[in-house]
Amino acid sequence: MAKQKEQNDLKTNSQARAAREKKSTLYRLPVLQGVLPIKGDQISAEIIAGLTLAAIAIPEVMGYTKISGTPVITGLYTILIPMAIFALFGSSRHLVVGADSATAAILAAGLVGLAATGSNEYLALAGVLAFMAAGFLILARIIGLGFMADFLSRTVLVGFLTGVGIQVALGQIAGMLGLKGGGHGTLQKIWNDILQLEQVNFYALVIASCVLVVMVGSKMISKKIPGALIAVIGAIVASWALDLKTHVHVLGSVPSGLPHLGLPEVKWSWDLIQRLLPTAFAMFVVILAQSAATSRAYAARYNEDFSENTDLIGLGLANIGAGLSGTFVVNGSPTKTQMIDSAGGRSQLSLLVTSVIVLLVLLFLTAPLAFMPEAVLSVVVFLIGIDLIDFKGMRKIFFQRRSEFWVALFTTLLVVFVGVEQGIIIAILLSLIDHTRRGYRPKNVVLVPAESGVWHPKPLGTKAQALPGLLIYRFNHSMYYANTQLLSEQITDLANNVDPKLDWLCIEASAVDDVDYSAAETLRSLYGTLKAKGIRLVFAGILHDVKAESRYELLRQFGEESFYDTLEDVLKGYQQQTNTGKR
Repeated sequence: MAKQKEQNDLKTNSQARAAREKKSTLYRLPVLQGVLPIKGDQISAEIIAGLTLAAIAIPEVMGYTKISGTPVITGLYTILIPMAIFALFGSSRHLVVGADSATAAILAAGLVGLAATGSNEYLALAGVLAFMAAGFLILARIIGLGFMADFLSRTVLVGFLTGVGIQVALGQIAGMLGLKGGGHGTLQKIWNDILQLEQVNFYALVIASCVLVVMVGSKMISKKIPGALIAVIGAIVASWALDLKTHVHVLGSVPSGLPHLGLPEVKWSWDLIQRLLPTAFAMFVVILAQSAATSRAYAARYNEDFSENTDLIGLGLANIGAGLSGTFVVNGSPTKTQMIDSAGGRSQLSLLVTSVIVLLVLLFLTAPLAFMPEAVLSVVVFLIGIDLIDFKGMRKIFFQRRSEFWVALFTTLLVVFVGVEQGIIIAILLSLIDHTRRGYRPKNVVLVPAESGVWHPKPLGTKAQALPGLLIYRFNHSMYYANTQLLSEQITDLANNVDPKLDWLCIEASAVDDVDYSAAETLRSLYGTLKAKGIRLVFAGILHDVKAESRYELLRQFGEESFYDTLEDVLKGYQQQTNTGKR
């Protein structure tokens, strides 16, 4: 009996271990990483969070269609198939994927002149852009371009989203006042609004004011109150009861049922792809940066892991789903992610619940949407734009990093007055230029020891020597073609204009993580110039990988004795040669 019991225990333990290994393997598969493991005591909170997000996001995504220029129903489509796909194939447990104001604005700007806004051709082109953005995302995963997310700095993102917010908010004034509006570009739209002020629709103004009060008031009471949903339902009921369609524009018939699945019906050509390429690339950059930043923030908040590479595939598949289901590009949304987090959602299970709610709305509840006044959606979009405007962030950047503030401000102005896709691409270039400018002229110093043994940096202008005849020059950046002229000028100046005359000049290179060909040539030239002056060039703290870069042959030319591990070793070596008279 005892032996039988022991065998049963071993069998049970083996089965349990196999089950754990199977479960662990499932988590490593590129599916359900954002859903599993599901904790039983968390399921109710996930369901409530999913319901909350649906209540807030449904009117919001319908508002995004006013930005994108697509039919209202396409907003609901963005949180049906695309959201569910990312929930299944993404790795982040928190990132919410759906319609986003930034990519919607890029879409509208990119399709100007290519098709009539809201037409079938326009919607088909929006689907093509979703496919192209998906292609960029999947390509980024294959060839390892995920690092590009780092080139859209927080500074640029603040300026970009502020510009989008201003553009979006100002573009809704006509709808809130019941004006015809019109025009391309922010300035032209504002000018048309001013010219049409005498035609303000009193009913539209009252409706917009009431919706604005409800939405802003509910947020002031509690951010968990679905003010947008309350305002939308109230406006629909009032419109139906008071027959407001005779006084204001309403949405009209909204198709019910599931979206039609299929490729966009366009005349595919290389010329079309070329015309859409800049817009698709701008969308890709925003999706990449915004999604990665949001995923990182929430993973850090909850001390969780996530895979940017897996998320790239999830985002790519979500956009393929958008293109196939007749809607526009989707993106990781910081605002929706915060909504789900505030409601208690801690996994993608919440997003699957939201998708189910949207499915039920599409099947059974689209008829009442026909009574919704268009002024209601204008208010929803107006407040979305206001939320994106980050004057507080701009002010913070101004006081902490003035040069980056000008980049952010220029990005904002570019988005508002030129265009969204041009703004994001030029903003990246500005970030790179600003970074290169700092690397081009690094703040190099000379180092001197204190009595305590601590090394103190001094401005180059002091030409302070560590010991009589020994000067230690610290270069605070990688050495590359753009800053080699500065390196040469500064070392030559130090060698020619110090008192007493130098015997050794040491380059402290602990901050140098790379030496390109141009910099290596400059170092070889300096070595020869200094040697002719009777000055020995040595190095301290240089990284092993840099020192051992065989193609530059630095070791062979300078000799192993020219490289010291620490500054203390440099002092000892210099003192030994001084004492033996071999300087």
